[in-house]
Amino acid sequence: MRRHLENVYRLGVKELWGLIRDPMLLFLIVFTFTFSTYTAGTSMPETISNAPLAIIDEDRSQLSQRIISAFYPPLFDVFEIELDEADPGMDNGIYTFVMDIPPSFQSDILAGRTPSIQLNVDATRMSQAFTGSGYAQQIAMGEITEFMQRYRSVAQMPVELEMRMRFNPNLTQSWFGALMDIINNITMMAIVLTGTALIREREHGTIEHLLAMPVTPGEIMVSKVWSMGLVVLIASALSLVLIVQGVLAVRIEGSIPLFLAGVALHLFATTAMGIFLATVARNMPQFAMLLILILMPLQMLSGSSTPRESMPKMVQNVMQFAPTTHFVELGQGILYRGAGIDVVWKPFLALAVIGAVFFFVSLLRFRKTITQMA
Repeated sequence: MRRHLENVYRLGVKELWGLIRDPMLLFLIVFTFTFSTYTAGTSMPETISNAPLAIIDEDRSQLSQRIISAFYPPLFDVFEIELDEADPGMDNGIYTFVMDIPPSFQSDILAGRTPSIQLNVDATRMSQAFTGSGYAQQIAMGEITEFMQRYRSVAQMPVELEMRMRFNPNLTQSWFGALMDIINNITMMAIVLTGTALIREREHGTIEHLLAMPVTPGEIMVSKVWSMGLVVLIASALSLVLIVQGVLAVRIEGSIPLFLAGVALHLFATTAMGIFLATVARNMPQFAMLLILILMPLQMLSGSSTPRESMPKMVQNVMQFAPTTHFVELGQGILYRGAGIDVVWKPFLALAVIGAVFFFVSLLRFRKTITQMA
């Protein structure tokens, strides 16, 4: 038993030295858990932000000025332009929205007529176009209603809804994007590192050396699993503390050690998956193609991008057999809601079972194909 452990340890150290000598993989690890995480937490917010809005005021009335003054940062950057500037501005991508308030707008409103405000939207900017048009309509209608009522008031409803935001009181987008990016990157890097470690053995011709040594296929596979898993575990921990908590100032509700325990369990399954894909692929381009086919559904259907409850029931049932589903569940429970092991023990148990099955299947496949890889 001691000899087996020593073999696994020394083979794992060999894998770490091989990774250190590969500058591209090192750059990928650093980039993924630093710049990529920061970008995911700060770019492309779902809510509208600093959208350029040009307003053509052909009425020059008190009501039109009230409407213009109602649009302000950080939702909109407002520009007052003339009518002949609208089309060139939208064609050149300067303005996302162009609002045209027609002449005699205030007098028509006071006379009981129903004039129209034209809102031109650049629909190539999909997220801002969809959200911003709704905001613009609400803001304009609110000012018109208050102008007609001659006073500002809030309609009294028979029942008041008191909303309180838990876990993210300010609805900060970076809190969700950064943490979900780390969870997705852990899955991706675990598969990539273990798969490339095995394919690198084939391309460098060192598989023959391993087969000539007094080591078993199981020891070879376990060494790759623990060494590459350790790299991803350390990188994710540093990213969580330095980038998410430090740079982005995201509040972590739960226990980071408990989350890292879940990461280690998830790595047990995903590193075995990387070994399996590397035995199917014959070279690195084939491995990359297989990675795309496997990784995209795992990430998109696991609940990290959209809630699983909004997916078809069949997809929900199928994804119960994927480790990413349970990893996202425990990650969100621990990091967002401060859940303890008494709450997330089911995802932990599911990850352990799925990881054991994946490891056993991958080991069988690895034993069968390792001689052919040489």
